[in-house]
Amino acid sequence: MQENQNNSNNQIEELDINHLMQIRREKLAELQAQGKDPYEITKFNRTNTAGEIKSNYEKFEQKDVTVCGRIVAKRIMGKASFCTIQDCDEKIQSYVSINDLGEEDYKDFKTWDIGDIIGITGFVFKTRTEEISVHAKEVKLLSKSLRPLPEKFHGLKDPDLRYRQRYTDLIVNPEVKDSFILRSKIISKIREILNEKGYLEVETPILNTISGGATARPFITHHNALNIDMYLRIALELNLKRLIVGGFDKVYELGRVFRNEGMDIRHNPEFTELELYAAYQDLNDMMEITEELFSRTAKEILGTTKITYQGQEIDLTPGWKRITMIDSIKEACGIDFNQIQTDEEAVALAKEKQIEIPDKTKETRGDVISLFFDEYVEKTLIQPTFIYEYPIEISPLAKKCKNDKRMTQRFEVFIGGREYGNAFSELNDPIDQYERFKKQVEAREAGDEEAGMMDEDYIQALEIGLPPTGGLGIGVDRLIMLLTDASSVRDVLLFPTMKPLM
Repeated sequence: MQENQNNSNNQIEELDINHLMQIRREKLAELQAQGKDPYEITKFNRTNTAGEIKSNYEKFEQKDVTVCGRIVAKRIMGKASFCTIQDCDEKIQSYVSINDLGEEDYKDFKTWDIGDIIGITGFVFKTRTEEISVHAKEVKLLSKSLRPLPEKFHGLKDPDLRYRQRYTDLIVNPEVKDSFILRSKIISKIREILNEKGYLEVETPILNTISGGATARPFITHHNALNIDMYLRIALELNLKRLIVGGFDKVYELGRVFRNEGMDIRHNPEFTELELYAAYQDLNDMMEITEELFSRTAKEILGTTKITYQGQEIDLTPGWKRITMIDSIKEACGIDFNQIQTDEEAVALAKEKQIEIPDKTKETRGDVISLFFDEYVEKTLIQPTFIYEYPIEISPLAKKCKNDKRMTQRFEVFIGGREYGNAFSELNDPIDQYERFKKQVEAREAGDEEAGMMDEDYIQALEIGLPPTGGLGIGVDRLIMLLTDASSVRDVLLFPTMKPLM
């Protein structure tokens, strides 16, 4: 019964919208018949924004200005009216009267709708209620809105619809802009910090003949002219390290990567990643630059390194906890994998603790260590923490540890129970790298669609010689979520991936 009622309401709402759209189209047709087609206007000379005027009233008082924006409120009172427009940064009220505009222009103004985009020329003053306003001498319709905005008192609240129609979301919920302005500032700050440190920003191909640099399922496309399948990149790593081989000491890229995997509040199929590589540096250097990127960005954008994320107080001040993966598991649940030496022992322990191993090819000690970490540790890491020394099975591009060849010089950084970055002392032994690629190929042939491929050209690059190198990858969207207190990655992506409605 409730579903039928909802369908009925939706049908009535659609009929109402269609009726209102028809009225607006008729208004447009009448304007066009009178030679007043707003769509023929190509330029409008604005002198100031609403924000500039409202934040510097003394400077603008009684001065002529020209503003423009979208009508978001309108109050008709006979021979005088008030309307409010919203531009790129603020709203501002305007007083419009028949005495200033003349009868014909005022008559036209009264027919304009909420959502129409207009220009206003007049002088700045304050009303009796002390509201900063523009006393209109001239108004001009710049673009006609043919589709009504959502009802102003309820706005656009449905998250699914907000993500699908971000353009409407930004109009009806202007505070949403703040997150995306912060996003731009955060990305600019990251660039500023890296440029200061001598890193060179570069661009590498999005389309590749091999999927590599991470463990993930790729998107596949086809190049018609070459008649070959190609892969949208799942990481930036291998091409950036080729540049280190070629003689660049420090490089970074901020770019989109694509992974054909599940979607949730932390994952979108395309996302922005930062990867940086520095010759003659190692894992410890990458820890230091990670702390600096997070803490300086927070301090210089938000004014503090102590933030609140989803109700949790988090301190980004450098000096983050550092602990090995094995020790973190021991600390969380008392199990010491230093005492477990064989694959068989590890698999038996997983069964005892009812931890499912999703793939027969991953019944190794290293894979089980990773599963125990996921089960017992990750969600407990609220304050910034570096987890280092990862099993070799899940780290095909990292150097082995000197003290335990089964583990690698790799870390991930966790904040608020989530992973934000991944770094290595990069593997530069071409023989070792070739053998690890072979294991990835074997896993792929056994059905693991996320396993990597053999990259012969990258092996050749390593054979030429990659210096000792530190590398770091940071999920930029997650960092922005953290600094804007966003619960979903879709809240920090202007146009998140959505399944079509039809």
